[in-house]
Amino acid sequence: MKIEADDCRAALTLIRRTIEEHCPPGVLASEEMVNGLFGPELMDEAEAISAAIVATVARLQLQTAVKPPAPSIKA
Repeated sequence: MKIEADDCRAALTLIRRTIEEHCPPGVLASEEMVNGLFGPELMDEAEAISAAIVATVARLQLQTAVKPPAPSIKA
């Protein structure tokens, strides 16, 4: 089964919009920046989306890392 390029583009657009709505700001470059940094092809957009997912997971892991309790200020 072959998937049409328009269907792939629509799927990537849906994924992009979801990342823009639910992930931290700045993890996904704008479409124009993706064209300049990665290229204009569908696989280039997919690569940028993949990088955004990895960046989001990394940020979430940093946020949930166990931090030691603050030292007591008792004198």
